[in-house]
Amino acid sequence: MDELQRIWRRHTYMAKISTAIFYGILVSVAMNFFWTPGKVYSSGITGLAQLLVSLLAKQGWHLSAGLFLFILNVPLFILAWLRLGRTFTIFTIIAVFSSSLMIKILHPLSLTTDPIICAIFGGCVNGFGTGLALRNGISTGGLDILGLTIRKKTGKSIGSINLMFNFLIVIAAGMVYGWPHAFYSALGIFINAHVMDMTFTRQQLLQVMIITDQPKGVVDCLQNSIHHGITVLNHAQGAYTHKDKSVLITIISRYEVPEMRRALAASDSKAFVSISPNIQVLGNYRDFSI
Repeated sequence: MDELQRIWRRHTYMAKISTAIFYGILVSVAMNFFWTPGKVYSSGITGLAQLLVSLLAKQGWHLSAGLFLFILNVPLFILAWLRLGRTFTIFTIIAVFSSSLMIKILHPLSLTTDPIICAIFGGCVNGFGTGLALRNGISTGGLDILGLTIRKKTGKSIGSINLMFNFLIVIAAGMVYGWPHAFYSALGIFINAHVMDMTFTRQQLLQVMIITDQPKGVVDCLQNSIHHGITVLNHAQGAYTHKDKSVLITIISRYEVPEMRRALAASDSKAFVSISPNIQVLGNYRDFSI
């Protein structure tokens, strides 16, 4: 069993590394083939990196957006290392480094300078790459790290912070390239988010059913780790042993699976766990119970 677990873990790690590299290629294509020729800004830290490159270019400094993308993520890497775990941080660094390197070495190819086409196709390519990375449990850095840290600490999202940050990016696009390009950037950001949602969000939430004879310890560990409501069904009985069990049901995100495993290992390593994709959640996700 240990050998099978090592093989499974090695296969998972290789798949994540391959996905991180593929994500880097897609981001560089979006940046060098569409956004840069069309003078369109991306969202989040990538958009901020583009903005810094544009401002420095006006002063005669021609630097790569990939360089700034990695530098701006360094403080967030430290935050992720301290708050979200080493494995998570390592794969995030690989994804960001891959995208930074590909942006640097993949020379821009001006397929078109039409800003509308560049906004649409740049958003589609980047949104697909980001969604694919998230779908495979890889963070793409940037505001993702801040959002996950705040959600882990408080159970709340930072949607308003994301919205405000992207609003400032759009305003910056208008000030640097002219206000029509601000609208093109807003269009690209909207398409990027929509394609990312289509690729990732539908598979983001998981329903977890845990069968245990130590419900109190498991519930305490889980709620300290993932901050979600848990429904407890008592007096279930195993058909083989005829011993009383408790059934715990909750909803988590893919990001929280490693935390759930650690919590179960600490509270009841013999618990039976079933994980299945969840199609839709109605009501408050944090306090969700069935």
